[in-house]
Amino acid sequence: MRKVDDSLAVWLQAFNHELAASMAAGVEFNVTSVREGLAAITQTYITDIPHIDMVVDDSIEHVPIRIYHPQSQTALPVWVYLHGGGHVAGSLEVYDPICRKLALACQYIIVAIDYRLAPEFPYPAAINDVRLCLQHLFSRLNNMAVNYIPYLAIGGDSAGGALAATVCAIAQNDDVHISKQILIYPSLDYTLSSPSVAMNGNDYFLQINKVQWYFDQYFQNNHDRYSASPLWLPVCANFPETLVITTEFCPLRDEGIAYYNKLRQQGIGVQHHHVADMVHAFLNLENVVPQHCRQLYTVIGEFLSIESECNKKP
Repeated sequence: MRKVDDSLAVWLQAFNHELAASMAAGVEFNVTSVREGLAAITQTYITDIPHIDMVVDDSIEHVPIRIYHPQSQTALPVWVYLHGGGHVAGSLEVYDPICRKLALACQYIIVAIDYRLAPEFPYPAAINDVRLCLQHLFSRLNNMAVNYIPYLAIGGDSAGGALAATVCAIAQNDDVHISKQILIYPSLDYTLSSPSVAMNGNDYFLQINKVQWYFDQYFQNNHDRYSASPLWLPVCANFPETLVITTEFCPLRDEGIAYYNKLRQQGIGVQHHHVADMVHAFLNLENVVPQHCRQLYTVIGEFLSIESECNKKP
C-alpha cells in the first residue's frame, strides 16, 4: 500500500491548503514568484549549512560556477552539479546548502553550474552552457590551481537531471569522458506521457500544471519535445555508469524507472534507488524529512566512491 511519510504528510496537508487558497484567489504562475518560491522553500527547510574547506566563485567562459572542495589540500574527483527548478528557477545561491552536503557526503569537488534559465534563455541555451563548461572544466581547474583528480561525474536533480542526461547523450561525440552520472528524481520525458504524471500530478508538492508551465517557458520555438527528451536519446556502449533516484509520489517517477530499464537493457552499468514514501524535491525539504535526506546523501556517496588507484593525480 502506498503511504507518504507521516511527517511529510502533515507538511503536505498545510502546503496543499495554501496552494488551494492561492488558486481560488486566481494567482497564476509567473517567473518571479516561481523563482522566489523555490528559494524561500529551500531557505526555510534547509537551515543546517555545513562548513566547506574551500568555496570559490568563478566562471568558465560566460558561465558562472561555484566550486566546493571539502579537502583543498587533497586531490579529489569532480562532480559537475546541475540544480533543479524546471529550467526556470534555481541558482548557485539557492542550491548552496545541497552542494555543500553533497561535497561532504561524497568527498568530491562539486562544481555547480549557474546555467542560463528560461524564459529569458530558452532551450537549448542551458545545454550549451553545460557542454561549454565540461569542455573547459579541467583547464580552468588547472588555472585556478585546484587540487583535483581528472575523474568526472555529472548529475543533478529534476531539471538538472534532464540536463545531465541530455549532455551525457550528446557528449558521447565530444572529447569529454564522463565516468558516472547521478540523476535525482530527474525530468526525462518532456512529453509527460508516463502514467505517474496523472497518478501523482496533484497533491504531492510538484503539480503537473506547474511542470507544463515550466516546459512552455523552456520550449519557445516549436521544438519537438519528444526528440529533446533524454529518455528517448540514444546511448552507446561507453555511456557513464548511472544512478537513478526516484520517489513513489513524484509525477516524474515512471520516466526515471523507464530510463533505468533502458540503460540496463542496453548493458550500461546502472543502479536504481527508489524512495517509497517521498515526493519530488524532498532534499529541499530537509527539516521536514531529515533522516531521508541523510540516507540519500549516503546512497549517492556510496555510488560515487572510486577505486584507490584513481586517488592519484597524474
